[in-house]
Amino acid sequence: MLDGVSSTGRRLARDELESRRALGASAAEGSVPLRSLVDLYLSANWLVWRSLPAVRDARDKQAVVGIAEAVLRAADDVVVALAEGYVEAQRSTMRQEEAERREFIDDLFYGRSDLGRLAERAERFGLRLAGNYLVAAAKADQPFTDGDAVTRRVESLLLRQFDAHEVLVTTKQGQLLCVAPGVLTEAATEFARHLEAVLPSGQAWQVAIGRAHPGPGGILRSYEEARTTLELAKSLGLNARVLKATDLLVFQVLFRDRAAIIDLVATVLGPLDTTRGGARPLLATLAAYFAEGDNAAAAARRLFLSVRAFTYRLDRIKHLTGHDPRDPAQRFTLEAAVLGARLLNWPDQELPA
Repeated sequence: MLDGVSSTGRRLARDELESRRALGASAAEGSVPLRSLVDLYLSANWLVWRSLPAVRDARDKQAVVGIAEAVLRAADDVVVALAEGYVEAQRSTMRQEEAERREFIDDLFYGRSDLGRLAERAERFGLRLAGNYLVAAAKADQPFTDGDAVTRRVESLLLRQFDAHEVLVTTKQGQLLCVAPGVLTEAATEFARHLEAVLPSGQAWQVAIGRAHPGPGGILRSYEEARTTLELAKSLGLNARVLKATDLLVFQVLFRDRAAIIDLVATVLGPLDTTRGGARPLLATLAAYFAEGDNAAAAARRLFLSVRAFTYRLDRIKHLTGHDPRDPAQRFTLEAAVLGARLLNWPDQELPA
């Protein structure tokens, strides 16, 4: 090819460039570094330069300059073609790997695949699914996506601290997820810390950490706990940046049976809504009383009431509901109903029929 270019000064033909693109693709598939490939072709140019017939037979300096221009132009075209083929092959490989990774992630968090096969596939993506795993789920004002700047940066920072066979960072339904061994609880803490550092200032975010559970199925279970915790936090107006599923277990139990919660709130607390001021003041009274460990004086201070006024409210609640918050046997029913009201945002929203 160089012989023909040096003799005629022609440009490389399309089929010649296509063959170089194919060579570039083959090099990428064979894991040959692009730098080595380019160096090989450029080195071949100067190694054969003196032996080219057109160079040997050149009559003067001007003829040599013309040959050099043609050869350099051909070398430039070849390098571009090699790089194009190389980069396209890499992109194709990356797309294939990303598709396989996404399929694995979907199977992992939907529980659609055989668990044994799922564990085998996990090894390809740096995860050993033996033992307990936990999932931390993050939500923010802007949904997270695979490959976005925040996702890549958080993953990069985590992998500087932890082995790639221990930590997996991915996205699902706009949330950023971190999967880590149950014994590596600091990974979830660092996940939240890095997220805060990477997100733009002023953007709201929240992280929920599920409990550790064994095996591939445990990852799905921990994810569901983390996701539910974020939903509960929104319903309850909890603004803490980092939440643990263990701290909201009682809410999760209530949340699972929505019909029972509605019935409990309507039956136990419904009568409070018949008072002239509505249920809200008396509901706040109960919430303060339970939050202060049944200490009426402390609860009164929290609501800026006198102890006498607060005690009157407790008596009023007993009269309306038939449940005395000061009676340990009846206290639990009232507290469960108050938690249910918070979950349902009652009385701000009407109870579903």
